[in-house]
Amino acid sequence: MDAIREQFKKPLVVGIATLILGILLGLVVGWGLWPVKWYDASPANLHAGYREWWARMAVESYQVDKDPEIAKSRFDALGEFAATAFGAVKADPQLLDPNALAAFETVVSAEPVAAATAVPEEEAGGGSNLTTLLGVMCVVTLLLGAALLAYYLLQNKRKSAAPTPAEQAAAAAREAEMTDYAAMGEAAPMAQFMASYRVGDDLFDDSFSIDSPNGEFMGECGVGISETIGVGDPKKVTAFEVWLFDKNDIQTVTKVLMSAHAFNDTAIRQKLEAKGEPVLAEPGSQAVLETATLRLVARIVDMTYGEGAMPEQSFFDGLVLELAIWQK
Repeated sequence: MDAIREQFKKPLVVGIATLILGILLGLVVGWGLWPVKWYDASPANLHAGYREWWARMAVESYQVDKDPEIAKSRFDALGEFAATAFGAVKADPQLLDPNALAAFETVVSAEPVAAATAVPEEEAGGGSNLTTLLGVMCVVTLLLGAALLAYYLLQNKRKSAAPTPAEQAAAAAREAEMTDYAAMGEAAPMAQFMASYRVGDDLFDDSFSIDSPNGEFMGECGVGISETIGVGDPKKVTAFEVWLFDKNDIQTVTKVLMSAHAFNDTAIRQKLEAKGEPVLAEPGSQAVLETATLRLVARIVDMTYGEGAMPEQSFFDGLVLELAIWQK
């Protein structure tokens, strides 16, 4: 179901689905609930044989009522097929009086007959009604699809205008206050950095270069995602790796900041111990990493847990971590 929901977030998929739905509804409504009914068809729509019968009956009627206007209207009702139908009757008059045929021809030829008389739409029968219905359904479907496409594009534009998780994390890092170690009576660190994470930043991996006061490269440090829990997007981070690299040491030191759930879960904890010493993440707590010539204190400035279907205190919604480094 989650995969289907993700697909329907794409405007193109929504437009195609709406088009298909509109066509299906048009067929169901047009053919099932309200099928086309034929009525009031014009004589011009008759089969060629029946048009000949119409012309024959028009001659017979004129022979009886002698009304030239009615005779002319019946002849004109055949439209572009009038001359052909009457010609067929003349070729095979059967029981018709030749004088009656001549009189009828004189009446209908009193004024020029249009070569092709347009058939009124209301007399065109079911074919015209079906075309109109399908045309209306297509227009409605296209309008609905366009409206949905515009809606999703607008929603995507609004979402793109909102700060991304990475941007929110960067803003939190800028707003966080660095620890004033000198004011606390301690030596000022050689370097201080602020790393910040927000749920949704699935590529979170902050790293910083450590340089001495005279600009000499000493090493690197950073923090990244160590372990996630559950499935689906965004990732639900249950542990972070804090690491310190010293150019004068042969190995990188790592410690794992774990959520309360991960720290107390024996299976998860044993799995993460292979990556580094496990440390329970708590607001204000510290983790100390030491190499041959460097000492790093990672202090949790702020942290919040996410909420949802996962176990309580199992994944981080946000984390702000201060990294302070001293040279031994």
